[in-house]
Amino acid sequence: MTINPQKAELLQKNLVRQLFDSPNLQAYAILDGAANPALLDHLYGERPEFACLYRGELAPDIAECAPYLARLEPGTAFTEWVTGQGWGRHWGVFAVAGCDLRTLHRHLRKLNMVYDRELHKSLLFRYYDPRVLSAFLPTCSAEQSAEFFGPVKTWFAETDEGKNLASFFRDRQNLLMDTLT
Repeated sequence: MTINPQKAELLQKNLVRQLFDSPNLQAYAILDGAANPALLDHLYGERPEFACLYRGELAPDIAECAPYLARLEPGTAFTEWVTGQGWGRHWGVFAVAGCDLRTLHRHLRKLNMVYDRELHKSLLFRYYDPRVLSAFLPTCSAEQSAEFFGPVKTWFAETDEGKNLASFFRDRQNLLMDTLT
């Protein structure tokens, strides 16, 4: 499904504005290498501060498909590429947090696996896919959302195949969502 280029540009500008709206918070992208084959080239070529969300030394084919946390800076080529070219392609989700990359990295790695009680096994949790995040967060209890958010103040995800931008944030005990069309 193709999104209107003017609408995509408007949503991208709105996302960038919200990511850098508060000078006391850091903007991050949590990106899915499986959805974006050019991701590693951009991470290593443009050199934003980043870290893989998988543990240990990875085989090249796994590293290419792994999720990555990248710190975003306003006006950089990497930020423009991720927020502009990735729109509507499910490349990842965005977050603003009151912590450094290392602290957020430690928190996000705890979210990579979930335990399926029916299957009696651990499964990868692809929360960094915007389709997963936007379906998952509204189902969380207050306790679950507090645990999931950790140091994150706001999560951002494209919805409806890139036609809208959703922001998820907590107000005391409640999870709130705002959709920007």
